[in-house]
Amino acid sequence: MKYIHTDNQIAAYDDNHRLLAEVTFPDLDENSVNINHTFVDDSLRGQGIAGQLMRETASQLRKQGKKAVPTCSYAVKWFGKYRDEYSDILK
Repeated sequence: MKYIHTDNQIAAYDDNHRLLAEVTFPDLDENSVNINHTFVDDSLRGQGIAGQLMRETASQLRKQGKKAVPTCSYAVKWFGKYRDEYSDILK
């Protein structure tokens, strides 16, 4: 799946530009973001897409030198599961 990265969103769209999956992470300040929303279309559920979005987000935040405050229920659960691997980007 091809993800489109912007400053505060990573998303995937189908050929008709319909949103299939996204994670949003608005800035809290210049050094941190709030991972506040994860969405995966019903047609893609159970394929690990949400986890891919979290990995993409973590990679982007590392490159930007930013910290994450997960508040979306999925992000909270995912970062809890992979806390050791991603502790460097958690605020």
